[in-house]
Amino acid sequence: MDFSPLFISIKAAFLATIITFILGIYSAYFTLKLKRYKVIVDGILTLPLVLPPTVVGFLLLVLLGKNSVIGRFLSIFDITIVFSSAATVIAAIIVSFPLMYRTARGAFEQLDINLIYVARTLGLTEHEIFWKIMIPNSFSSIISGTILAFARALGEFGATIMIAGNIPGKTQTMAVAVYSAVQAGNRALAYKWVFIIVIISFVTMILLNLFESGKIKKLGKGGF
Repeated sequence: MDFSPLFISIKAAFLATIITFILGIYSAYFTLKLKRYKVIVDGILTLPLVLPPTVVGFLLLVLLGKNSVIGRFLSIFDITIVFSSAATVIAAIIVSFPLMYRTARGAFEQLDINLIYVARTLGLTEHEIFWKIMIPNSFSSIISGTILAFARALGEFGATIMIAGNIPGKTQTMAVAVYSAVQAGNRALAYKWVFIIVIISFVTMILLNLFESGKIKKLGKGGF
């Protein structure tokens, strides 16, 4: 059994989660401070969450294809995004970003505003307030959003197969491998990949539940 889809999926999900973590937090902070057009910006950033993944993949093809402005610019440096390993990461980022963004924004909105006022009274800059007040007090929710974003990136299929294709050893993720195995009539291989995906997803959800219940923090102190 070729385990390359497992490694490709984990690599894409890991890189996507790191990027999504950074972009999601800063986007949530940026949106929170907007005075105008907040609803429009929020709608745009959340859109990949409600769009069918194949539509997201098609839009990425239009945006990053060889005939697009970005595609023509990258071709100058002999860089091609479509049907490359980078495409699997980009697809994972786009579909998982809204989960991280919405979770972070919700956490920031639930913060006690008095904490912000007190910090400003003490002379802290907005940057210091963000890192010393907002992030620590939203840490639990942010980590939960990160885990959900990782799980979503790991199981991405629609956008991935549209922009990255199904190239064994290069862009074939676990979800795509299931589809490919079913199409080839190889149910045994499909069952194996489904089993692996279910186990990884189940462990991810267990970690999320443990963290939300505070038990992961207690593990460092000697148990549940």
